Amino acid sequence: MFKPFAQNLKHKTSQLLHRLAQQIEQEPDTAAPAPEIAPPPAADLPAPGLAPEEDSHWAEHRHTLKHALELEPDSLEIPSAPLPAWQPHPHAQPGTLTLEEPAPQPETLPPSLDEPAEPLPSPRRSRRRRSQRKNKTETPLNRRFSAPPWLRPFKSRLKPAASRLGKLRQHPRFWLWSGLGLGAGTGALAAGLGLYALESATQANVEDIVVYAPAGTITLKASDGTILQEIGNVSHDQLKLGKIPPLVEKAFIASEDRRFYDHRGVDYQGILRAALVNAQAGGVVEGGSTITQQLARLVFLSQDRTVARKVKELRLAQKIETTLPKEQILERYLNLVYLGSGAYGVADASWAYFSKPPEKLTLGEAATLAGIVPAPSLYSPLENKEAAQKRRDEVLQKMAAGGFITEAEAKAAQAQPLTLKPSPLKRFNRLAPFFTDYILKELERKVKKADLQAGGVVVTTTLNSRWQTEAEEIVQRSVKRYGGYQGFSEAALVSLDPRTGAIKTMVGGTDYGKSQFNRVTQAKRQPGSTFKPILYAAAIASGISPNKSYLDAPFAIGNYKPENYGDTYRGGPMSLRQALTNSVNIVAVRLLLDVGWNPVIALSRKMGIESKIEPTYSIALGAWEMTPLEMTSAYGTFAKNGVHVQPFAVQKVVNAKGLPLYLPKHQQTTALDPNSNAIMTSLMRSVVTSGTGGPAQLPDRQVAGKTGTSDEARDLWFIGYIPQLVTGVWLGNDNNKPTRGASATAALIWGKFMREATEGMKAEYFPAEPKNPYARKPSIKAEPIKARTVDLAIVGAPEGQSSSRRRSSRYETGTAETQPRRRRRRSRRTQESVQNTEETPRRSSRRRRRRVASRPAETSTSTQSAPTGGLPAPPAGRKEE
Repeated sequence: MFKPFAQNLKHKTSQLLHRLAQQIEQEPDTAAPAPEIAPPPAADLPAPGLAPEEDSHWAEHRHTLKHALELEPDSLEIPSAPLPAWQPHPHAQPGTLTLEEPAPQPETLPPSLDEPAEPLPSPRRSRRRRSQRKNKTETPLNRRFSAPPWLRPFKSRLKPAASRLGKLRQHPRFWLWSGLGLGAGTGALAAGLGLYALESATQANVEDIVVYAPAGTITLKASDGTILQEIGNVSHDQLKLGKIPPLVEKAFIASEDRRFYDHRGVDYQGILRAALVNAQAGGVVEGGSTITQQLARLVFLSQDRTVARKVKELRLAQKIETTLPKEQILERYLNLVYLGSGAYGVADASWAYFSKPPEKLTLGEAATLAGIVPAPSLYSPLENKEAAQKRRDEVLQKMAAGGFITEAEAKAAQAQPLTLKPSPLKRFNRLAPFFTDYILKELERKVKKADLQAGGVVVTTTLNSRWQTEAEEIVQRSVKRYGGYQGFSEAALVSLDPRTGAIKTMVGGTDYGKSQFNRVTQAKRQPGSTFKPILYAAAIASGISPNKSYLDAPFAIGNYKPENYGDTYRGGPMSLRQALTNSVNIVAVRLLLDVGWNPVIALSRKMGIESKIEPTYSIALGAWEMTPLEMTSAYGTFAKNGVHVQPFAVQKVVNAKGLPLYLPKHQQTTALDPNSNAIMTSLMRSVVTSGTGGPAQLPDRQVAGKTGTSDEARDLWFIGYIPQLVTGVWLGNDNNKPTRGASATAALIWGKFMREATEGMKAEYFPAEPKNPYARKPSIKAEPIKARTVDLAIVGAPEGQSSSRRRSSRYETGTAETQPRRRRRRSRRTQESVQNTEETPRRSSRRRRRRVASRPAETSTSTQSAPTGGLPAPPAGRKEE
């Protein structure tokens, strides 16, 4: 920026020196007229127009002027007067320059050439210095800059000010005032920075006070809004805005903030009064914090006693007062203040100490609650009754002094003893504990931990609180009534809405206090014959008619020999409808051979079963373990016309501001075609109307379902449904000990619950069964199992019935009567012991006739009699149903 300025200055200086040199050469005769000034020629000769006698004078000073022209601009003194502009003279010769108006000789001229002058720098040294400066690398640090044009006019104006400032510095008080000004500026800057830091630290949205909840608080609600469980420091009951009891309002204002309705968040008179009282007492006996300040501390700040926290508290209180009305500030304070013994808010404290709502508190009781605020652990009536009563009397005195009550009222209240009637806090109450435990585990997978810890989280579940209460009572009564003589000690019940998958009831056991193990979601038990409808559904969907018959007679596949419940066999054909109605195992296994393992397993997956299932013959009888929730959800597929909906228990999760944290996504899968599903519903209706599920009948609507009993009656099941609701019941023992009961007991419990649940519910009907079940296009491809079967004799068959064993080399794809049979003269039983029941028997070249020895029929040894209620007598030694 300064480089062009220096070059211009150097050029002007050179012109000035040329003018001076010409004037000096023309000065011998001062009276003579001023000659025209022309620039010196290129050669070392005198300028044209000079007298010959002056050649020696010019030659003498020529060398000196030549070096003067080579000096730097900084070493020259520039006259303050402006230089005249060079103009061509009208009579000047070409190539010469003259002044338009010759200026008079300046008053101050350079020293006379005759007088000794200061020594000039050596030309050689000047050239060396200029050469060094030119050779230096120009960098941003040493680069010269020229002043911008707009700044040049201010240069002349700043010179007088700089001169006056120089004189002012010599004044004796200059440095005193300078120090004071610097201190004031520094203080103002520090104050500004402090205010900025304070505003930055108090940028909280004060409107959040309206929805504030302590960190880590979670509320679980049923679908109808009933509170199931509260976690954290939650205020269970709260005062409503505009409905605060007058005695409560007067007591807290008199005790904590007498001028609550007169200040704007900070009571400076109260602070001064508290300071004087504390100074007189020699300690802290009264505080100056207003109710608004306390609310700001409860919501936004900690309880640390520091100056920084106090300053933030004051500023936040001012912001709260400018945002919220006084009534709302008081309402939020009374609902959030801690009042000892785990009680948060006046409503909870009123119940905890006096077992009554706040509107029924007496004057002394309201004063007692207000007196707890300064030190909840010290003034809690349950912890220190004497200190609480003394504090109550102090509050009554403040109420009288403030004009809230009369002196007589205060004395009357003080004269009454402090009577307590404590009750457990309602926030510790818990409904449906098995279900809420399940919800909390689901939340860990569905909601971020940070969102749950933020506080104020509200979880709305799918539970029907009325149905849940009825289910818990029915399960407890039934286990107590039937469990003793039937040998089971635990039960589980779960209900779903098949249209949405919403879990409506969940009873995971008889007593949560003794065992928190949830048998609905955690216990995996053998479903027994309740798995058969899935097998039958795969068969029906593959094109098999429900009227198709199979032989109900014992047979073997290798070492696997299925047996009917109670070892009873008809010995003749039986249709699928009859077999499912009476839960015949032999027909189920024969049907599995026609359908195959893979279609059955694939269908069970589509119907919501996630537990392990292996391709074994025993899957036809429900040998693989599953949870009651899985099985009930699978039956929901039948209730929804072949469409499975994934079960869920959480409707939504919102934070304290009401913003959603989680919303479920309903997953639906089409498992069965509508015609096949309608046929299956018709078959399972027969189970209830004329089969093992008779106790589950409802008087006013259609019911479909299936019973199930595992080996040795270890598990007793009934799962049934109506179009709007599906429910599963399980009975048994946690140690898997055999029972003496029957699945009809589970059906009886199911019927009791469903009669309560369907009260007031509109009756709906199932879709009609297709008129021609044979004219259907299969929706599932069957994969028949290629295995050899051996027909066995019926144990204890009367004379005239065939007791010979038959071995068939065909595949069992139909009934024994409709398929050709090849009789053999010899038959035998395989002698090998095979662990895998799916392994086919090995052929042997040796064949011989053997006589089959009949086994004695098992007899019941039970001597217990069944009580009334439509239940069968408990059998002994029963086989798997």
